[in-house]
Amino acid sequence: MGLSCPVTKPEIIICRDAGDLALKAAEQFVLLADAAIARSGRFAVALSGGSTPRALYELLGSAGYRDRVDWPRVRLFWGDERCVPPDHPESNFRMVQETLLAKVRMPPENIHRMMGEKAPAEAAAAYEQELREFFALQPGQMPRFDLILLGLGEDGHTASLFPGTSALDETERWVIAVYVEKLQSHRLTLTLPVINAASQVTFLVSGASKARIVSEILASDSAPLDYPAAKVRPVDGRLAWIIDRDAAWNLPSRLMNQSAARD
Repeated sequence: MGLSCPVTKPEIIICRDAGDLALKAAEQFVLLADAAIARSGRFAVALSGGSTPRALYELLGSAGYRDRVDWPRVRLFWGDERCVPPDHPESNFRMVQETLLAKVRMPPENIHRMMGEKAPAEAAAAYEQELREFFALQPGQMPRFDLILLGLGEDGHTASLFPGTSALDETERWVIAVYVEKLQSHRLTLTLPVINAASQVTFLVSGASKARIVSEILASDSAPLDYPAAKVRPVDGRLAWIIDRDAAWNLPSRLMNQSAARD
């Protein structure tokens, strides 16, 4: 499955603030989980790191939401990870462990973390093999997540796919190790072909510092910009951007009108 595909028109959901964003994302998570479990008996989701998803995970682990998801039928994966041990403060796994996994009852075998403590190339290969075994695919097939959650960097990066890197041209591997020069750190990340094979991809974006890049990506009528996040275009799935007003303030009115701000 290559990267060329029809442009997917995103659903744009503009929220009052970061709290409202977490609520909308939690409702989407619950609905998608119910539908996937009814359809196939499981809900396979790849999680994102970052402060905005953190609020979602805290909400899903709260008393009002934890019983609305059939957690034993949920299989959790990660879209990217820092190459650090799972107890490291920068670990995406640790953040999810503290905010969500410690609050819900989920079998340990349902949690598929990236092994950030291993050598980067070894960890990437091991995670790709884990995906192959879980999804039980034939040669040439791509894993199809029910939901992939993504964040957005001010430079347009998403997951650990950064502008100007060879990772954006990867078409064969599902998981790769990348060295991020400006951060001087190694990362593990799903590749664009895997992300674009998902049934649902949802960006969670908050804060005025993201307004410029949100506008550049969503307001573009031309071919995809050279931002990694702009290259996320599900081949046979849905794409949503759940953003707060601060991140949406620079959007043109034609896009603002597609999503009435939640009051």
